Amino acid sequence: MKKLFLAITIVLCAGITAAKDVQPAFEPVSTKTIVPASKAEVLRVDLNGADDIYLVADYAKDSYDSDQAVWAEPMLYDADGNAVRLTTLKPVSAKTGWGTMLIDKDHSGKPLTIAKEKFQFGIYAHAPSIIHYKLDGKYKRLETKVGLNNTSERGTVTFQIQNKPANFPNENDYTKNYKSNKPAPAQVPDAANTEFQFNPVAAKTLIDRGIEEVLFIRRLTYNSDHVYVEYLNSAWMPGGGICALNLKTGKVREIVPELTQQGVVGWFDLSFDAKKIVFDFKKSKDEGYKIYEVNVDGTGLRQVTFPVPDEAELVKKYRIIYHSGTDDMDPCYLPDGGIAFVSTRCQYSVLCHAGDAFTVKNLYRINSDGTGLKQLTVSPLSEATPTMLHDGRILYHRWEYVDKAAGNCKALWSMNPDGSGTAEVYGNTIAFPETKIQARAIPGEHDKIVMLGASHWINNAVGTVIIVDTSKPIRSEASMKYVTDDVAAFAHDGFHFKDQNGKWYHNRDGKPGRLFRNPYPLSINLFLASMKPAGMKWSDPRGYGLVLLDESGRDTELLKDSSVSLWQPYPVVSRPVPPQRTKTAIDPELASKGLARCVVTDVYAGMDNVKRGDVKYIRILEQLPRPWAARRKHGGDEYGMSYSSVGNGSLSVKVQHGIVPVEEDGSAHFLVPSGKAIYFQALDKNFCAIQTERTYVNYNAGETRSCVGCHETPDMTPPRSTSAPKSMLRAASIPTAQPTQTEAKLVFDYDRQIQPILDRHCVSCHQGKEAAQKAKAENNSRMSQLDLRGIPHGTFSTSYNSLIKLSNERQLLGNRHERDENNASNQIRYIPPNKTGALTSPLAAMLLGWEGTKLDDSKINDYTTKLSTEHADLKFADKLSEAEKLTVINWLDINCQFHPSYWGKKNAKYQAEADYRPALTFEEASSKTVPTKLQTNPPTKADVVKK
Repeated sequence: MKKLFLAITIVLCAGITAAKDVQPAFEPVSTKTIVPASKAEVLRVDLNGADDIYLVADYAKDSYDSDQAVWAEPMLYDADGNAVRLTTLKPVSAKTGWGTMLIDKDHSGKPLTIAKEKFQFGIYAHAPSIIHYKLDGKYKRLETKVGLNNTSERGTVTFQIQNKPANFPNENDYTKNYKSNKPAPAQVPDAANTEFQFNPVAAKTLIDRGIEEVLFIRRLTYNSDHVYVEYLNSAWMPGGGICALNLKTGKVREIVPELTQQGVVGWFDLSFDAKKIVFDFKKSKDEGYKIYEVNVDGTGLRQVTFPVPDEAELVKKYRIIYHSGTDDMDPCYLPDGGIAFVSTRCQYSVLCHAGDAFTVKNLYRINSDGTGLKQLTVSPLSEATPTMLHDGRILYHRWEYVDKAAGNCKALWSMNPDGSGTAEVYGNTIAFPETKIQARAIPGEHDKIVMLGASHWINNAVGTVIIVDTSKPIRSEASMKYVTDDVAAFAHDGFHFKDQNGKWYHNRDGKPGRLFRNPYPLSINLFLASMKPAGMKWSDPRGYGLVLLDESGRDTELLKDSSVSLWQPYPVVSRPVPPQRTKTAIDPELASKGLARCVVTDVYAGMDNVKRGDVKYIRILEQLPRPWAARRKHGGDEYGMSYSSVGNGSLSVKVQHGIVPVEEDGSAHFLVPSGKAIYFQALDKNFCAIQTERTYVNYNAGETRSCVGCHETPDMTPPRSTSAPKSMLRAASIPTAQPTQTEAKLVFDYDRQIQPILDRHCVSCHQGKEAAQKAKAENNSRMSQLDLRGIPHGTFSTSYNSLIKLSNERQLLGNRHERDENNASNQIRYIPPNKTGALTSPLAAMLLGWEGTKLDDSKINDYTTKLSTEHADLKFADKLSEAEKLTVINWLDINCQFHPSYWGKKNAKYQAEADYRPALTFEEASSKTVPTKLQTNPPTKADVVKK
């Protein structure tokens, strides 16, 4: 996931100064201030055999915004003229103002590029940054090119090469002038004082359909950088409001001018009888959006939602550059008169944001009188734009990643208005477009919806209009029909436009073509939408007007306002009230215990090539959201995209609720906790995961839910049977502990669970390079360079880092590539049974003695055989206890998580502090608030991991 350049947590110190006791071996060289348009500048320095060099990129004393410094093709030359790439050396240290130092690529994984000139290799280190290399007097000269990466829009950087130890500027100094976006444009004029460009021909098309008025929003274009942060980091640009266009006269009236001219309206909905409007409104820069309702004629304005009682304390405690506490947004009328909306009241942080400033929105509902507030979902990531389906379900956008890439699983889901029956509607394995949002049911079409397709970032949910046929496979791109087939989102960032020759090309600023938002279906072949024409940037404050779209994507302008953009066209016509879905049957006893009932009809349905009888258990897991309370102001815990990563390739904490049995007929009947992000694994007799569910389900308290099989889609039908599932002939199973484990509920803690096993069985032979060299000199062939000692290193440990490195090269820890959450836009595909986790791990095969571990790669199979042969005399399968074996299996199956929770400090530099990698119970790890012992009774030294 791409990052906006936010406040960071590495504490730096002011001015780049040198220690007085170090004498330079060469004269430093530097550049003047470099800006984005600057071509690559050459820096050469005579090293004179210096022992050290420091590559310094300074923020030019304005702000570190977009200071994406590049050291392109740095080459060292020795006295004989031999050349060595500097990037082949390992730096002693590398500190950066944002993100981490990268080699040969930028933060989006693309080649380093300065002013459109691409470079084969180099260093990317966002300023302010200092990179220290130890040269030991071997080199005479260094040459490199420097500049700002092509993705930099506003950066200013100076570069310097010196051999003096250098310090970082103070964080407050380089962030104080930071502005997330450009200053707000001038005040938006009132609609009464605006000359609109109105097309009566387009209006007649609507009048002929019985539409006399169209509601819309006047608002300067948001300029936030991600689709889910419009409410967070768009510049404060008040003005505009909700308006109504009279299609017969072309006149525009403001619905609530006394309110909306002072703030911003983001989204609204019209009641089914077309008499009332519910909308979200932000009245000042430092206050959150709240839900309001008004009559269509402008009377009866009232506020529906209000700040939480401790709102001021929340803002003070959790604000990071920008954050307004509680935001209630995207309201939608429900058939029973209630209102659904999304809100930050859940107080969760986005998992894949190193700045830890992006918040999560979950789905809520409230009665129209402001009573009965209820959280409908518990999702670790954001949801948005709820609307109603014809059958009375809520259709909404949901972002998630359970062992999937972080950026591209933003699909469409549905639920009943009481929060029960959550189900995928479309796209849970569709990688592009990454974002499927602003979806609506098409009138007269039972199975068709229209949605907006957008990328993940460098836009705020503008893109292309797509029809989805949900009667077709809901995980197939073939189910999509592009209405606007000249624009698409085939990448993690920006847009794709089709040229005159029919070829697609990637673009970030949006100028080359049309862009859309808020598609509203009038029929299968006619839509209202907001549109920006070619020639303007996607973020142009006044670029969007209202258009009609036909089924071929041809647009006809309806209304344009040269002073401001126009959004969310919505016809003022009554609609049929969807049926009020029968309230879910609730078991009051289960509800009182916070439990729900789950029935699996046949776990084998959907699992090809798995023999009946192979699945013995279901393992119940939970993906935990990261609470605001887990935010940290200390530095050093960043890893990849995450501020507090819990493992390599794993951004989210998982905990385990236990296992339940599967009957011979493949059925299971068991209880699960409600209000959690729950997912399952199907286990074999050895408790190895045959299949992992890579999505989660929220269960309502007291709800009963049934599913057909493993990795089913909602359109699957259960196999015909003349008898009831065997599991239904008994009471529901309660999750229990796995054999050799004393508790059903488990946290996963590498330091305390996996490392002791390595210490007992592996460390004697695996102590690193120096020990191996010494052993070789003593003719000891057993000692290996692989270092499996539990020495804390960075945010993890030496052994963990060593195993992960081998896994990347040889898949030692099993198939983790497609379960890498730290990858922004890895392809999402269905992974067949037996293709992930312990069953695919050469390490497991070696330690546990399995003969059946086979991967779809001959080299990996050869590697497994080699490992097993080299260690055959050690008989690990006999030496490891059953408890140790199960611990290793469990750890591999949950994707090799390192830390047990989001709490406490993680970087090795904090070892002396009391809250360093604390030992936590299941309840503490799962808590939404800081565990008590970390608040008032810091862990004792006995609780802290000792190495």
